Amino acid sequence: MTTILDEIVATKREEIARAKAAVPEAALREKLTGAPPPRDFLAALRNPAGEAEPGTPPCAVRLIAEVKRASPSRGLIREDFRPVDIALAYQRHGASCISVLTDEPYFQGSLGILRRVRAAVALPVLRKDFVVDPYQVLEARAAGADAVLLIAECLDDAELKALHDAVCELGMTPLVELHEAANLPRVLAAGARLVGINNRDLGTFHTDLEHTLRLRGRVPADRVLVSESGIRTRADVARLAAAGIDAMLVGESLMAQPDVGAAVDALLGAA
Repeated sequence: MTTILDEIVATKREEIARAKAAVPEAALREKLTGAPPPRDFLAALRNPAGEAEPGTPPCAVRLIAEVKRASPSRGLIREDFRPVDIALAYQRHGASCISVLTDEPYFQGSLGILRRVRAAVALPVLRKDFVVDPYQVLEARAAGADAVLLIAECLDDAELKALHDAVCELGMTPLVELHEAANLPRVLAAGARLVGINNRDLGTFHTDLEHTLRLRGRVPADRVLVSESGIRTRADVARLAAAGIDAMLVGESLMAQPDVGAAVDALLGAA
């Protein structure tokens, strides 16, 4: 049975073919010299408050706050979408890193949005997309990304390792994500130091926060672990902290709030 993930990946491969025809790889590589130096995404998640404003209290679980206008499961999340203002609010209120959705057909994102956000904030920025080709890694660095999401469910062993290494070679951090527990050994074998557990099944879009907690004990202690999706309340964060989760990637529950800064404060337990 074809899932929405299968559909997205098929669309992505067509998109990549068009991008390569428009800007050949050699031309894209030339753009790398104009990209800003990478910021250390992994180190930011090991520091309680990242680059937060002075006086912002640290949170035991570091926040990767996401800039996302829409999603396949929810449709349009935020009509008043001002990505730079949103990212700056995230930074002011204690996020450690920023994630930017760059997929256009399903999430209404773009590399242009990432470029604008990266130029405006002091925090490391993640390209969140369905990355299946080394060309997309080059795109990410040329746009200023400091980290790139890799999804185990989209990649075979050779692709996962090759993309992981390509991200590292350009000075960025791979955030290697899985949902299916069977993919965890593959993720670790690829060399991932930053491991994401997606609580949302990308085949059905069912979300279960317990998924991270069930898999926590199987992730080596020397890896930085990120819980993704389904994190909405301070109580959710407290459960992650109690389980020793290092970081969380939160998008929809923040983007849906009128005041994203106040939403971050509530999530992180700020006054």
